Amino acid sequence: MENSKSKDPLHGITLLQIVEQLVAHYGFDTLGELIKIKCFTDNPSVKSSLTFLRKTDWARKQVEELYVSSLPKFS
Repeated sequence: MENSKSKDPLHGITLLQIVEQLVAHYGFDTLGELIKIKCFTDNPSVKSSLTFLRKTDWARKQVEELYVSSLPKFS
């Protein structure tokens, strides 16, 4: 049987890794402009962002979409 890699770019990536990479690349100010959610604009932190994103599917989806579209910029 062939070892095939998952085609899902989020496979094996945790939400923590996604948020940390986005914050490192964009910063909270730009993230707050790109995705209009309070956890990026009002007293932002990785911990508060993770808490909110774990409870809010629509926001997590937006963050994951930004991460996938930003992957080429991270290299």
